[in-house]
Amino acid sequence: MMTISEEARDRLADVVELQPTKNAELQDRWGMESGSEVHQYLENELGDYYFRDDNSLIRATAEAADLVDVEPGIESDPDADGAPSRIRVPELQTQIVAVLAGPDERSESVVSVLHNLRDEFDIDPEAEAVRSGLQSLRRKDVVEVEYRTVPTFRLAVDRDDLEVEIAG
Repeated sequence: MMTISEEARDRLADVVELQPTKNAELQDRWGMESGSEVHQYLENELGDYYFRDDNSLIRATAEAADLVDVEPGIESDPDADGAPSRIRVPELQTQIVAVLAGPDERSESVVSVLHNLRDEFDIDPEAEAVRSGLQSLRRKDVVEVEYRTVPTFRLAVDRDDLEVEIAG
């Protein structure tokens, strides 16, 4: 296993989320000039974490899904504009969903969410773990980010419309 940059981790999350996918879809998502640029990136940065199936579609390895903590197991409610209605996530992410500002509330910083977790659950996760959890939930379209002085977050879906299960 190789260590990968934050950008590579985010792009790997895209591969996991979009799989099976094509160069063109990743080219659009990543803002690249060509499919060959996508191919080069996959080979050079994510070579250990993806493969092409019998139809030449790009798929993530099982290790990739574990590494980025994105599961293709996101269920969407067809009546809710494709928003997820059920997700399986690690316990910290279930706690983040429980304390994070709702869709109509002012978005919160990572530090604010960290304080809410301390107050509500009497836990003391690293700020980086909270940030990572928020980003993972953002990739699942459960959380949206708003850039103010620092990135701030809030739920993108009503808490009551989302079933959250602890994975594992």
